[in-house]
Amino acid sequence: MRAVIQRVKQSAVSVDGETIAQIGRGLMTLLGVAKGDTPKTADYLADKIVHLRVFEDEEGRMNTSLIETGGEMLVVSQFTLLGDCRKGRRPSYAHAAGPEEANALYEHFVEAIRKKGISVQTGQFRAMMDVSLINDGPVTLILESK
Repeated sequence: MRAVIQRVKQSAVSVDGETIAQIGRGLMTLLGVAKGDTPKTADYLADKIVHLRVFEDEEGRMNTSLIETGGEMLVVSQFTLLGDCRKGRRPSYAHAAGPEEANALYEHFVEAIRKKGISVQTGQFRAMMDVSLINDGPVTLILESK
């Protein structure tokens, strides 16, 4: 799995002009599922993300996690995160999981976040989505399960 997380003041997803999800302060997470990923992989990455100390404490240091701040998370499935651009000019998605496997693990990841007490909103799997956000910082990190 590969995730791009951004600390946000707010974020939203819309499909066909209709807002389907939105959050306030928290993390916007783009999630790519790779072939060979498992529920254990999703659990590991979920735990890692909610405990990352990327929010500022009273002294202005990034020393507080999503769980500690009570922030929200918006999770959007994005298979293009697994695009391999090393050869040629067209990305290869050979390492991305197929739609059924990817959706199951995406849903597992979302549920793992919810079980940790985080309010989670989601995009719509396999839909063309418009994602908007107001970066906070900006703070952007890339995490990989491998």
